[in-house]
Amino acid sequence: MSDALDRGVTVTEITAMDQPIDAFTETTAALIGRALRGPLNTPVRIENFAAFRHRFGDVWHRSSLGPAVQQFFEHGGRKLHIVRVANNARVAMICLPSSGGMLVLKALEPGSTENIRAAVDYDGIADDEHFNLTLQRISPGSGLVADQEIYLRLTCREESRSFIGDALLDSSLVRAQTPLPAGRPVSTTRPVVNFESAYVGHAQEGDDGIALSDYDLVGSVADSTGLFALDQVDHFDLLYLPPPARHHDLGPAAVLAAELYCRKRGAMLIMDPQEGWESAQEAVDGVRNFGLASPNIVSYFPRMVASDDQDKLARPAGGALAGLLCKLDRRQGPWQELDQRGFGFHHKLTPSNGIDVREAQMLVREGINVIAGRIGGRASLCGSVTLGRANQVDRRFSSLTVRRLCLSMTNSI
Repeated sequence: MSDALDRGVTVTEITAMDQPIDAFTETTAALIGRALRGPLNTPVRIENFAAFRHRFGDVWHRSSLGPAVQQFFEHGGRKLHIVRVANNARVAMICLPSSGGMLVLKALEPGSTENIRAAVDYDGIADDEHFNLTLQRISPGSGLVADQEIYLRLTCREESRSFIGDALLDSSLVRAQTPLPAGRPVSTTRPVVNFESAYVGHAQEGDDGIALSDYDLVGSVADSTGLFALDQVDHFDLLYLPPPARHHDLGPAAVLAAELYCRKRGAMLIMDPQEGWESAQEAVDGVRNFGLASPNIVSYFPRMVASDDQDKLARPAGGALAGLLCKLDRRQGPWQELDQRGFGFHHKLTPSNGIDVREAQMLVREGINVIAGRIGGRASLCGSVTLGRANQVDRRFSSLTVRRLCLSMTNSI
């Protein structure tokens, strides 16, 4: 490095930066919704559908989150943050009879399928104070042990270094409920069967709660719940809020809050068409009635029907769209359009409504992308626009490719 002084101006030569902007980055999406189990209001990163099923349970008929996650990975997505939210869900509790009271263990994650059990033994312990505790999570599908934690030489004395209340702070299964008993819990071993540990199940079953409201999805800034749980994530590119329940569309309050949050985080919001929009004109009128004109929203019409769906209902495809955008960015970059071979929807998905040329033009003018056409035998997304088209201030960002490229560059710097 050399320095030169010229009329009071110092010129310093520095080495070139070794972190150039990536042309093809791995786009990350975030989904928020209701699940059978899993941590509440805590973003969990997963990279395949099997990981979702292991951590959050299988596809659940009371939630549209599972199908959206499945769509995401089927359409090429790889990195996904899941935020589980619930409305009045209840945790399961285990009660262990103890000397001087009852040791109550509360499951950390609420839900009816969070099956936790515990066993107590005194193996290797000579005093009458300490005990060993084994915790297990049982898979609801197979009945096999999915997770296990073993804690040795615990005590209920708070001043002890092996205090159970402190030890279980590291547990991913339970927490100890106060007040604690004066003495240790009774051993659950069965001497007649080679001192085998007998596990104690729930004294109170967990509960899934009731259907989500828009306010459950939005959450609280102060408590980092709902949308604001994503503050725990350094970065994400796409946000999708699946409808909170069947026949229950995402409301204006949730859409507006999500759009504002995406604007703050430099991300795009994927917005589903409402269930009641059965024609192109109804979709246009619906968007106008929403009063939204944002370059950070990508919307589409119509919904899609899956060939393997016995009910043949028109369902949202926001998860599939998120997966396709991630796949596009990885292979060609965000400056390319989805309307090309290799980026069609899964062959089992077909548009629920036929759209003619005039209707397609009307939708695109309003900032709504059109699911139509068959490229390589698959439906594709046509239009490549954002909902900023009707906004005079952000008209330059009416192009989806322009907006996403600008966000990609800004977030990479």
